[in-house]
Amino acid sequence: MAGGAMLGMPALAAAQPERVLRFIPQTDITSYDPVFSSTQVTRNYAYLVYDTLFGLDKNLLPQPQMAEGYTVGSDQKLWTIKLRPGLVFHDGTPVLARDCVASIRRWGGRDSFGLSLLAATDELSAPDDHTIVFRLKRPFPLLPFGLAKSTANMAGIMPERLAKTPPHQQVTEVVGSGPYRLLRDESVIGARIVFARHEGYRPREGGEVGWTAGPKVAHFDRVEWIIIADAATAAGALQNGEVDWWETPTPDYLPLLRRRRDLAVDINDTTGGMPIMRFNFLNPPFDNPAIRRAVLAGTSQLEFMQAMAGTDPQLFRTGVGFFPPGTPYASDAGLSVLSDEPNIEKAKREIIAAGYKGERVVVLGPADRATVKAASDVAADLLTRLGFNVDYQVADWGTVSARVVKKEPPEQGGWSVFFGVWSGLSVINPAVHQSLMGTGMKAWTGWPDLPELEALRSSWLDAQDLPAQQRVARAIQERAFQDVPYVPLGQFFAPVAYRRNLKDVPPGFPVFWNVKRG
Repeated sequence: MAGGAMLGMPALAAAQPERVLRFIPQTDITSYDPVFSSTQVTRNYAYLVYDTLFGLDKNLLPQPQMAEGYTVGSDQKLWTIKLRPGLVFHDGTPVLARDCVASIRRWGGRDSFGLSLLAATDELSAPDDHTIVFRLKRPFPLLPFGLAKSTANMAGIMPERLAKTPPHQQVTEVVGSGPYRLLRDESVIGARIVFARHEGYRPREGGEVGWTAGPKVAHFDRVEWIIIADAATAAGALQNGEVDWWETPTPDYLPLLRRRRDLAVDINDTTGGMPIMRFNFLNPPFDNPAIRRAVLAGTSQLEFMQAMAGTDPQLFRTGVGFFPPGTPYASDAGLSVLSDEPNIEKAKREIIAAGYKGERVVVLGPADRATVKAASDVAADLLTRLGFNVDYQVADWGTVSARVVKKEPPEQGGWSVFFGVWSGLSVINPAVHQSLMGTGMKAWTGWPDLPELEALRSSWLDAQDLPAQQRVARAIQERAFQDVPYVPLGQFFAPVAYRRNLKDVPPGFPVFWNVKRG
């Protein structure tokens, strides 16, 4: 990755063109398919290229985006969505309702929310080129939110011919209808990813700009993602004006960047990052819930947060459960199991009592993602102190991403534990929270089969009002602390850094419409 970054660096020596925005992402893209991949970097790229039927406004409420509007029948089971006129794919073909239907079906074959929506759907059809019809088995008031959710596996619209690709197989082309198109021929793995403005894109007229809702105006001719794994090189490029925007500056460079009057350092995503320690449920020892609970009891969120976010207490929280603090479904349910100073010896005895037999535990760490690597380092040490036979394997993020979808045991190239960071928005409620899925082989990687937890997730979808939803969410958290689909490691706030001549840098995750230089 560092070598790839240097390939792109000579071009940065030239003055920054006014109509080009250069951005350092958290890592390179390993998959260009927003349904196949659950990584945040793929989600971020996808919003450049793909558009959605609905978007989220500043209050995280769904608003029509590609949709012109919609109607709901009196029984709440017939939804009719009309497309805006003039929508065009990057290949010049018009966006038709059948493209949307095929895209929704593909998305719903993989995404946790989509699976729930399609399970509640009797018929999804396109009676004409501009109309999408859902006939539901039962009322599903969260339908617009599902199509608007701005998380991994977003419901991006692609041509029908591509959307017919099975959801567990990657699409072979990148064709969306969003404000930018991918220039595959100019992109270089490990060095840069290049996008050009989609001249046929028509921003929505009117409406307030939100997270992913409202008019999306592309002010730049090109957006170039420059892959720089080395933090010192990234900081230098930003200070010298060779790039405009660094998504994830490391904590040790924040004081330096804050001293620069020509740079802004802000926390744009107030839902934070929610890091997790994910277990593989298919193989020992973490197929045993008692062992998972013992690891949970032995984990110090404080230790992980200080390694990932630094020592500034304003940049992290501990005592964090399965939903982001300060959001509607967060609660104190079950939090007593967490401690900043856990009893390691007690947890070690519980692991032995639960029947651990010395099985090799393969812990995966990404060499080129500093924050996640820090969590992996802490965990490898923790699991060793807890008495596990740890085999800590570090590789580039692309290799780790490819490996964690393998279901084979560690002896055959599989894994036992890996780490990720969800945006708070990605885990804000039980419907979008993929790490809470308990559907076995249909679940997110790790494949937990947790029927009681899954039943609670389904009941949350049927809850009729916020108080009822909050009661179910509380029960979900209590159950999750028993089943331990993963260990929550806290919540941290990652500042972004950008040059002050960028205006209207949006809140939340990085999107590139409406940003301009001024």
